[in-house]
Amino acid sequence: MPAISDGGVGRRIAYYRSVVRPKMTQQELANAACVALGTIRKIERGERGVSDDTLQAVADALGVDPVRLRHDRGAAHSQARDGLPALSAAIAAYDCPDDGPVRLLAELRDAVGAALKWRLGAQYTRIVRDLPDLLTELTRAYHTAIDGERAELAQLLVSAYRCADAAAYKLGAHDLSARLIELMRWAAAAAEDPLLTASVAYVRTETFFPARAYAAGLRALRQAIDTAPAPTTAARCAARGALHMRAAVIAGRAKDADAATAHLNDAKHLAEQVREGVYYGTAFGPDSVRIHQVSVAVSLSGDHVRNALDVTHEWKPPTSLPAERRSGFYIELARAQLWTGMPDSAFESLKVARKIAPQHTRDHPWVREDASKLRRLRRASSETLTSFAEWCAAT
Repeated sequence: MPAISDGGVGRRIAYYRSVVRPKMTQQELANAACVALGTIRKIERGERGVSDDTLQAVADALGVDPVRLRHDRGAAHSQARDGLPALSAAIAAYDCPDDGPVRLLAELRDAVGAALKWRLGAQYTRIVRDLPDLLTELTRAYHTAIDGERAELAQLLVSAYRCADAAAYKLGAHDLSARLIELMRWAAAAAEDPLLTASVAYVRTETFFPARAYAAGLRALRQAIDTAPAPTTAARCAARGALHMRAAVIAGRAKDADAATAHLNDAKHLAEQVREGVYYGTAFGPDSVRIHQVSVAVSLSGDHVRNALDVTHEWKPPTSLPAERRSGFYIELARAQLWTGMPDSAFESLKVARKIAPQHTRDHPWVREDASKLRRLRRASSETLTSFAEWCAAT
């Protein structure tokens, strides 16, 4: 792998090691990252470059996204996009995979669990880099499995496809995202789990957003809600509640305030019956519903935008929520603040979103739009705002 010139990477590593992760010594970082102590010392002093693999290992050990450590953020952005063809190639032969090694089911389960953490943490570069091989291995395992393991392997395929879809969708590869969703539907049918089918219906809504086919998307979600299992357990409540949350958002995009309110109320009622958590790959609970209240208010726009600010007056999403969802909240909040004449607050919210999930924030089209507008509103652009706008490629 090519080495990254220091450009401050070493200083940032030292900062996260000693400040963000207090009491972590250079030796402890070296052990956790499986890197020689001398290498860590030289990197932090700026005496040597950092390869992509080493940077990823150090970032994992520190518990941060490698984008936060990297000086050349544009390179990281390009690296994620450049890896998308490998994802496409990995799914092209989903029904006729090549021969190769297959790990034990327990090991595959752990690998998919790790990928789920990358998705919830918005680590798209990591997903694009490591998912193609895992997807290929999972399809091998599925097609050669004994009957007793095939259903679980289908479940693992759904989760892995969803991780790949998250990266594809956020990076703007909507055709690839649609293909991955169709494979999720195929694998979910083989898993024979109605809650998994409901989770796929939740994700499928992504195909309607870029096309602005909101009426069709709302219709598909209502069908999914009608066929979802009765909410008699926490998992069932979460599955149905997540569908209502999604329906509220797409109704908001369609400017159907009555439908959006009705779905939000249903989601709120179901959320009161469960603890906030990740169910079948989707975060659901009272906090997630609050975040969707903000999203719906912003989508409805006009007089509804004030409702978004009311929700956030004395509440902020807890750090226990997935990073992608929390960063999305601040992106939505920034738009509400910008529309209500609070540009300084909007910029602060965008900076918080970047701190939580830099890749998710950088690739969000609303971030670029709002950063551009903030630059226009401030006739004497501050250096910080200019730097932020350049970071997210705002015009």
